Amino acid sequence: MEEINEILFSNNPPLLIIILITTLIILFSTISFLKKQNKKQSNKNRAATFPLPPGPWKLPIIGNIHQSSSALIHRRFAELSQHYGPVMHLQLGETSNVVLSSPESASEFLKTHDQNFAIRPYMPSGSIICYGGRDIVFSSEGDYWRRMKRICTTELLSKKRVTSLRFIREEEADKLVQLIGRESAAGGGGAAVNLSRLLFAVSNTMTSRTAFGKVRELEESFLPVMHRILQTLGGFSIGDLFPSNRFLRLISGTERELNKLHQEIDVIIQGIVDEHLSRRRRAEAAEEDDNDEDLVDVLLASTNNHLEAKAIIMIIHYALQDMFLAGGETSPVTVAWAMSELMRNPEKMEKAQREARQLFDRKGGVVDESCLDELHYLKSVIKETLRMHPAVPLSIPREGVEAVVINGYRIPTKTRVIVNYWAIGRDPSYWTQPDEFMPERFLDSSVDYKGFDFQLIPFGAGRRLCPGINYGIAVVSLLLANLIYHFDWKLPNQLKPQDLDMFKNLGVSASRKNDLYLNPIPYHAP
Repeated sequence: MEEINEILFSNNPPLLIIILITTLIILFSTISFLKKQNKKQSNKNRAATFPLPPGPWKLPIIGNIHQSSSALIHRRFAELSQHYGPVMHLQLGETSNVVLSSPESASEFLKTHDQNFAIRPYMPSGSIICYGGRDIVFSSEGDYWRRMKRICTTELLSKKRVTSLRFIREEEADKLVQLIGRESAAGGGGAAVNLSRLLFAVSNTMTSRTAFGKVRELEESFLPVMHRILQTLGGFSIGDLFPSNRFLRLISGTERELNKLHQEIDVIIQGIVDEHLSRRRRAEAAEEDDNDEDLVDVLLASTNNHLEAKAIIMIIHYALQDMFLAGGETSPVTVAWAMSELMRNPEKMEKAQREARQLFDRKGGVVDESCLDELHYLKSVIKETLRMHPAVPLSIPREGVEAVVINGYRIPTKTRVIVNYWAIGRDPSYWTQPDEFMPERFLDSSVDYKGFDFQLIPFGAGRRLCPGINYGIAVVSLLLANLIYHFDWKLPNQLKPQDLDMFKNLGVSASRKNDLYLNPIPYHAP
């Protein structure tokens, strides 16, 4: 006994204390684990007592596809939710879906149960084009996804990084102003220009220069392929609604086309990477600094060894494709909708122009991105545009790990949950005259689009908040500020403001169905 006591108490610290601490740690860990398991089981049992969400009647095999068929699926979902409620079930082929159409249900999904809905469902089209779901958009949450997100938010798209590359956006915006002036003058002065086409070109040029530098020949091959991918991905694919049926995917032709486009874009991106590696090697051999740094250079510079370099090169493939898939259309589409609404509301256009000209006339007629925060009405115009015309009106589906309750309805596991951003932005419970363009509603309001106010979530919220939000808003703000400062605008062919069409075309983004043609009249500062 004395020998045991000596062993227990003679060490420093005493062995008995170590044993007691270890025992307590094991005990508390076990209790904590059992509590979590009990809570999970309790939540599961609780969820089972709630009803499933209501929804329209279903046909065998196709479910609700016949009731959801529409060129503007977000509008159709909103119409159905008016009858069945903000938490609505739809059986689309093989897939069980719940559509959320209210701020309250979106908050429960994206905030309360955010961690539970960590899985991206298998969608053949997204899997093909996005490297088997290994990019940040289509991958499920986990250590890999968190690393990808960290790279995007800290290395590529942080506020500091976006600000450091503002000179690219300012240069390209200035070129746009000059190009509009030349095109208008070529038509005899004041001729109409295709603003939709010009905005798409300048936005993608900004992204190209930001992502991989001044590589015009690669840009000329890269952008057309990305445009074809966006067109092919638009709308619901029959293969995504029947993911287990390979025969349907084959006869639709979508899978074959996406595989072809994926191979093309992969070769182009690898060419971009090879050009950057070659340039870096030349700079190192000459012992010179490579000052022409873009986002590809940033990622390549973060590698420490050969294995890490191979992984980073694949991440570059994922990141470049995501930047253009997510932002290639959304920024120019948003600016085009903002200009459309301002043209339909001349008094709002005049107010925005007066604010911009009062500021930039004092700065020699130069639109400086660092001053855009001073344009409070312009920021309200952008918020109102995002409310009425979210570029991506429906969220990408997510699946839950466990059954949960949202707004009093049970959402079973393996159910795809979709948020209707467009319907939420038009919810009359939150928005007075929701179909009217009223930027003034935001002037004295703290409501923002950054994922904390669930009545305005065009970029999503929670863990899946769009990582490109800082870059996208910077592009939209600068382009819109240049357009309203440098030009007065008229509708062509003596068209009246109320007659300007506002028809949508839903692909990957909800763009104008018809391109926006406007007559620019250059403004000269006094």
